Amino acid sequence: MTKTVFITGATSGFGLACAKRFAQEGWNLVITGRRKERLDSIAQELSASVKVLALPLDVCDTQAVKDAVAALTAPFDQIHCLINNAGLALGTDPAQHCDLEQWHQMIDTNVKGLSTVTHALLPKVIEQGAGSSIINIGSVAGHWPYPGGNVYCGTKAFVEQFSLALRCDLQGTGVRVSCLAPGLAESEFTLVRTGGDQSAHDKLYAGAEPIQPEDIADTCWWLASLPKHLNVNSLELMAVRQAWSPFAIHRE
Repeated sequence: MTKTVFITGATSGFGLACAKRFAQEGWNLVITGRRKERLDSIAQELSASVKVLALPLDVCDTQAVKDAVAALTAPFDQIHCLINNAGLALGTDPAQHCDLEQWHQMIDTNVKGLSTVTHALLPKVIEQGAGSSIINIGSVAGHWPYPGGNVYCGTKAFVEQFSLALRCDLQGTGVRVSCLAPGLAESEFTLVRTGGDQSAHDKLYAGAEPIQPEDIADTCWWLASLPKHLNVNSLELMAVRQAWSPFAIHRE
């Protein structure tokens, strides 16, 4: 039986790489994102080998998520894997100088959006039973705070704890839940965070050999294809060239 994966934020970065990786393995795809033209282009490319449903969707719109999931028809209503990838960081200022609207947008997307999609799809994933998977894309920012991380770090800490608690609730269903927490990874992430500052993007990744979207896609595929009796609870990935710094001390 051909399996189906539901991927949020599939128009670029990790989500797009996951769509290509799972298509390569013969899975049908439900790909979502806010950019319809890009979604349609991706669907056209990948539909040569698998069945693809391109679903323009803002995960922050609760009713739209509910309606979209309720309208799924075969084979796209049989979800064997959910990859909650949609998320973003906005701004790098210290908390006292941040834009409150940006804080709310991060919370709406990274917390509300992820939990809304999960809630809507849980019955369908549970129906598939043992071996089905929910993979939530967290971040090392959920484990390690840094200046300017403020609300973004908080939202990714939520993803980690939500994943672990969800795993407790799903015990006995056979559904696996994993939180995948990447470190320095090259995608549109920094461009979005800095309002399109290409120089900031280039400076961050220069000479660092960062994680690539394909690395995350390979990892998601590995998590989804493990033997049914195995669950990776949390997995943190860093580029070899990324590590930790000493504690900061402010001196008078």
